[in-house]
Amino acid sequence: MTQTVQTLLILGASGDLAARLLMPAFGQLVQERPGEHVRLVGAGSEEWTQARWRKAVRASFAAAGASGPAVERVLAETVYLSADVTNPDDLTRLLEKCEGTPAIYFALPPAISALACKALEKVDLPAGTQLALEKPFGTDRRSAAALNTQVLKLVPEDQVQRIDHFLGRSTVLNLLGLRFANRIFEPLWSAEHIASVDIVYDEQLALEGRARYYDKAGALIDMIQSHLLQVLAVLAMEAPASIDAQDLRDAKATVLRATRVWNDDPTTSSRRGRYLAGEIDGKKLPAYAKENGVDPALKTETLAEVTFEIENWRWAGVPFTLRSGKALGVRRREIVITFKAPQHLPHGLHGKIEPTVLRLQLAPDAMSLELNINGPGDPHEIDRSVLSADFGPGQLQAYGEVLSGVFDGDPSLSVRGDTAEQCWRIVAPVIAAWKADKVALDGYRAGSNGPSKWKPIG
Repeated sequence: MTQTVQTLLILGASGDLAARLLMPAFGQLVQERPGEHVRLVGAGSEEWTQARWRKAVRASFAAAGASGPAVERVLAETVYLSADVTNPDDLTRLLEKCEGTPAIYFALPPAISALACKALEKVDLPAGTQLALEKPFGTDRRSAAALNTQVLKLVPEDQVQRIDHFLGRSTVLNLLGLRFANRIFEPLWSAEHIASVDIVYDEQLALEGRARYYDKAGALIDMIQSHLLQVLAVLAMEAPASIDAQDLRDAKATVLRATRVWNDDPTTSSRRGRYLAGEIDGKKLPAYAKENGVDPALKTETLAEVTFEIENWRWAGVPFTLRSGKALGVRRREIVITFKAPQHLPHGLHGKIEPTVLRLQLAPDAMSLELNINGPGDPHEIDRSVLSADFGPGQLQAYGEVLSGVFDGDPSLSVRGDTAEQCWRIVAPVIAAWKADKVALDGYRAGSNGPSKWKPIG
């Protein structure tokens, strides 16, 4: 049985990810578990003093509203070490600062994470050590497979957490609860009744100083290859026997093995765009190609849209379109399930008959069901009505839920190694087509809803 983690060791602790997401989530987790004595050890290439480190940690905790005796104890005990995380001696020195069972969080670029894992081969890891790696996991299917091989030399698969905060516990359980706890949905959850599924994650945020990572990734790799394919897997999988890690991950893996680009044609089933100069909420934005740190020659997309199909009995013929972009006029984070039109409308009823649509909003989680009903006045006239409900909020932020799984040694919400490789396999034809310039890179004004010639989805 996996031991409970007692120390979080963050490699890359002086970076943006740690300050903005990891440490606030850790502070919230500590506040929620006041009876557990946990430690925080930070490591980075920067020469930070202990005072500067504690100030940064305190600011991150405050941003999450984390306070109380347990939080103060972590702040008093936390340490920071300047280290080369690819050096076995430095890694040994870091682990000596950890108490009990550690979780090593790689808040690092994929290439550095791979080198750090190689160095860890020469280090004696404490029993039960958890390894948490940020996406993207590798840079293609081959590198993901190589990294899997490398990581499994260090610890067993159930001690590896490939992080995807989109799969926070509340969102996954909300999707499973809605579908499997309501008999009115599950019998309709197939190609027999569903016409299309759209998964959209549009952001108003632009580059926000992330050129070093984003310009080599783009929207396809940053969002679709990782996050949105995971959402697709949870939405489309068969009912797992339980929500334990093995059953849940097996069900997701089965769906992803059946997933491929629509008609096996990435040139007609994908679109890409890049934002031009514009304005969002009164803030003027430069064109992406003129943002600091961007190499225009890379032709990095800031908006990606790809249609996939799932080749199995349940979903044959249903298009799943995944879209994500930056610097768009409307923040939109939702799953849109469009049902097929009614088979027959009795003579005498009239009005605009539209398909039934189920919308599942993400962060915060909510749902709405758009129906055709008899409206007021003329009872023969069909009107549109919307039923809506909010899902219960999770106790923790998304990263807090992820860290909770890490500390408990529960990989249910993490991405399994074979699944990470499948996600790269699924998008590989699109990446190849885009690199060969077989798909146009369309421009769109920052603050718009995308290229004007694109047909809206959902």
